[in-house]
Amino acid sequence: MNSKISEILGIEFPLVAFSHCKDVVAQVSKAGGMGVLGAVGMTPEILEQELSWIDENVDGKPYGLDLLVPNKFVGKEGSIDPNDLAAMIPQEHRDFRADVLNKYDLDGEELREQTTDYSNWGANMKEEGATKMLQIGFDHGVKLYANALGVPPKWMLDLCKENNVPVAALVGAKEHAVKQVEAGVDILVVSGTEGGGHCGSVSTMVLVPEVHRATKGMREVPILAAGGICTGEQMAGAMAMGASGAWCASVFLTTSEAETSEVVKEKMLAATSKETVRSRSRTGKHSRQLQSDWTDAWESDGAPDPLPMPLQTMVSEPALDKINKAAEVDHEGAKKLATYWVGQGIGLVDEKITAGQTVQKFKEEFIEAYERLNSFME
Repeated sequence: MNSKISEILGIEFPLVAFSHCKDVVAQVSKAGGMGVLGAVGMTPEILEQELSWIDENVDGKPYGLDLLVPNKFVGKEGSIDPNDLAAMIPQEHRDFRADVLNKYDLDGEELREQTTDYSNWGANMKEEGATKMLQIGFDHGVKLYANALGVPPKWMLDLCKENNVPVAALVGAKEHAVKQVEAGVDILVVSGTEGGGHCGSVSTMVLVPEVHRATKGMREVPILAAGGICTGEQMAGAMAMGASGAWCASVFLTTSEAETSEVVKEKMLAATSKETVRSRSRTGKHSRQLQSDWTDAWESDGAPDPLPMPLQTMVSEPALDKINKAAEVDHEGAKKLATYWVGQGIGLVDEKITAGQTVQKFKEEFIEAYERLNSFME
């Protein structure tokens, strides 16, 4: 396609898929789009293994890497030991998660004690940790880096420029997009509130043209529209409003290769667009996820206020690990609690197909939408 995104990334079809699953990344890239691996929760050793596998299974097609280097988080300045992070978590939060699991006939007693699990999120957000992850990507020939929750630091932009790797930045507000362009990013991922994961409060329908108008007079920085986009028709609509392609994640969560459990896939396929919630309860920052009894509990009157990143992750993820494992063996209480990040567009997804088939479906739907628009000019 004649798209700036296709030109920059060296891909056939300007559809970029964010996924925590290496299989999805490889299949999307092989289908003509670009898979981007979410790596913030990985150790350098695991990232090395994941990228080696992708290299062997992507048929030489380009793929990307997503890191998370936010402007603000606990421990950003100086070095904080994982045990110190664990000590910052109040007993109230530990007891709350344990009580929620116990209410659903799951043994949550061990969760009253705090471990250092998931503290590596904090390490990967700092310059030293993020640089190590970046270098692993450079060594594997990654063709795109994406960053969220703020303007990428100058050292990150400079390092990627030295290695000829474009940088994409996720934004949820017009003013943030302007700052990203001024900082020197190469691609804007303009994500509306409909999107899964970390998101702002402005809809994709408003945000994409708003950012396009605000930045087009500055310098040429192409836009990947994101937020609730699960069909080729939506992708075509976003490109008509100023985007050069689409960034998607939720539509790939129900694919046969995705990391999501069968229980979560079934819940997503049955979900309507109303059955997601935007909450700070999982990471400490607003992120959209599938509504469940777990998310409802954190929105109840008796719930403690979520902690700053990465402390809330250290609270939520160990509990969700126990929930997911129990749900996979058909525990009824766990199935009610099970959740995952997902956008409102999940209401448009009603079948489980492969990641490659999903890309092909996008292409077909895009062409149909394009032809429909052309018919209005006849």
